Amino acid sequence: MTLATHDIAFMKMHGLGNDFVVLDCRVRRVSMNAAMAKAIGDRHRGVGFDQLAVIEPGDDGADARLTFYNADGSTAGACGNATRCIARYLLDESGMSEVVLTTDRGRLVARDAGHGLTSVNMGPPQLDWADVPLAHAMDTLELPIDGGPTATGMGNPHCTFFVEDAESVDLESRGAEIEHHPLFPQRTNVQFASVIGENHLRMRVWERGVGVTLASGSSSCATAVAAARRGLTGRSVTIELDGGRIDIDWREDGVWMTGPTAHVFSGSFTLAWLETIR
Repeated sequence: MTLATHDIAFMKMHGLGNDFVVLDCRVRRVSMNAAMAKAIGDRHRGVGFDQLAVIEPGDDGADARLTFYNADGSTAGACGNATRCIARYLLDESGMSEVVLTTDRGRLVARDAGHGLTSVNMGPPQLDWADVPLAHAMDTLELPIDGGPTATGMGNPHCTFFVEDAESVDLESRGAEIEHHPLFPQRTNVQFASVIGENHLRMRVWERGVGVTLASGSSSCATAVAAARRGLTGRSVTIELDGGRIDIDWREDGVWMTGPTAHVFSGSFTLAWLETIR
């Protein structure tokens, strides 16, 4: 089958089951908007994703710039697993061992960690209430919400609950409720985590604008930071997610995240389908 000249190519990738549609727009620009992102994100009538990522030419010496969209069409300031997936793609393409990416979060360094793993420095955590952001001044270590969660900014807002058993939480109900809590003017990602060993956490996640996901890189970073701040773990932890295992290391220069990635397939959107989007 010959593809029309106006078809738009995409890649389907995932990091621990946290899945993405990625458009490489460094050569051919695509005007992405909320309606188009939401249509692509429909798992029945589109392709389906947790987030959509657009790769554009880098600025200020960076190798590429990334922009992220949630499945509901809203934008996401950060997406750790998508950043790792794209970093792996660019590392393999260039043959380099390190790339620099710019996002709304700022400049992020990504490196080949060996054994098929990729590391990304997601930058320093945002611990002040105004940077998360929260609705008004308060201590981010323990919020005035039932369960006393911790708020953390990783370029997007996070609310982390530490519980005895993360498996027993009604994630769909609690996640949807907390995402829209009035303390979070931009909504929030929600995590429920349990300590299952020394520097070892079990975590489940609800992503704002998406729902329950198998994994989340920025949520993993936020949960590791929150656990260290509360004295539950050290600053280097392993997190068990529904989709697999990820390692987080909160260093002086930022929060490093290391894990596997997968480029599952490549395809293209037909012009006829794109013209149906309003």
